[in-house]
Amino acid sequence: MLEPGQVINNCYRLEKKLGQDTSRQTWLATFLDAQQQEQEQVVLKLLTLSPQMQWDEHKLFEREATVLKNLEHPRIPKYKDYFIIEDLPGSRFAWFVLVQSYIPGASLQELLNQGYHFSESQVEKIAVEILSILIYLHELEPPVLHRDIKPSNLILGEDDRVYLVDFGAVQDKAVAEGVTFTVVGTYGYVPMEQFAGRAVPASDLYALGTTLIHLLTGTAPADLPHRNSRIEFANLVSVNLGLINWVGKLTEPNIADRISTAKEAIAALKNKLTLSPPITTNKPTGSKIKINKSASQLEIKLARRGNQSLRAFYLIGLFTPFFWQILQLVNFSLNAHSYAFWFYFLIIPIFILSLMPVVILPVFGYTYLYFDRDKFEMKWKLFGLCYWRKRGKTKSIQKLYKEQTKVPLAPIGITIELIKGHKFTTTPLSTVERHWLIDEIADWLKF
Repeated sequence: MLEPGQVINNCYRLEKKLGQDTSRQTWLATFLDAQQQEQEQVVLKLLTLSPQMQWDEHKLFEREATVLKNLEHPRIPKYKDYFIIEDLPGSRFAWFVLVQSYIPGASLQELLNQGYHFSESQVEKIAVEILSILIYLHELEPPVLHRDIKPSNLILGEDDRVYLVDFGAVQDKAVAEGVTFTVVGTYGYVPMEQFAGRAVPASDLYALGTTLIHLLTGTAPADLPHRNSRIEFANLVSVNLGLINWVGKLTEPNIADRISTAKEAIAALKNKLTLSPPITTNKPTGSKIKINKSASQLEIKLARRGNQSLRAFYLIGLFTPFFWQILQLVNFSLNAHSYAFWFYFLIIPIFILSLMPVVILPVFGYTYLYFDRDKFEMKWKLFGLCYWRKRGKTKSIQKLYKEQTKVPLAPIGITIELIKGHKFTTTPLSTVERHWLIDEIADWLKF
């Protein structure tokens, strides 16, 4: 029906078909002036008014034209014209035609299909450029939501700038008036609230985050594994952990946990090393372990086992028998032979020391761990006083595992083993806490 070289509306000569589906076609065309002289290249988007067309498609097409007409941003295609053709040769139906400026370049999807690998710096640059566009759109009155950000709708221009195109899913007045429009978007890039017809500015940020994941991994987000509704991609890339955490903040499934505005996203990117990662594992119920995690640091405090009354009970139960022994020791020292004195003098301390790893340390001691990208430190504290400290290089950590102990029924901690065979073990933990904490540390270290 439409062929290259055909002239539409007496001024648009078709050059190349860019895309087509059931009711739409997109063409690269050349605008001709009144003397049929070539002026500039443009993009024609055509929508047929056939009986098979969904009315929602017509509404979206009209809205795209209306919104584009009122946008003025150097990284968004410029609105040129909008008209209806009723006598298109070879067609029984009328066509809506939207004309916009042509942006020479290639879409990010085309580059991905060609096997192009985006570097970390390129991904950050692309992110900032898209966010600058979203700041403009979201701060309009009423805000304009794109609702379909993905690699195929982002053009890397010949000027090495990123352009946001295809506003066919755009939403504007719905934000201000609370109207629910047709659910649109592309699976894998769309957050849950948009599927429910409640898109907000943070919904575009989610789509941006999933797009960046696609650029970093080379795999569409829908094809990546998910855990707790979050996309798992960190183990597939070798980039700064701060960038991974930042993308994680953009793609939080719960909108309350997601970065909410494009301005906040840019500010967070500048301070990406201070961001904590998304919580991908659930902390055991009732656990008093405290974790402070960012891209550059990890701090862990393993709380004492038992509450205050339990510790008091341990103290009373442990030391009450020794009061009688102390009296006997004094008695022996005055009346008995010296060997009995030394017997009691040695047995009591040895007995107390034997109870240290099983009773005293688990109840009154705790471990403090600190990691950064260069070094780590482990402190053992008893009654609030540091009685042992170990330091090492973070890169020398070889593996983490549960402490192996020969003491029957003794609580088990976590052992950190270094390349040279040195081992450091924490104070004891419950089984669920031990497995959870090993996962948390290993995730930060990227084991």
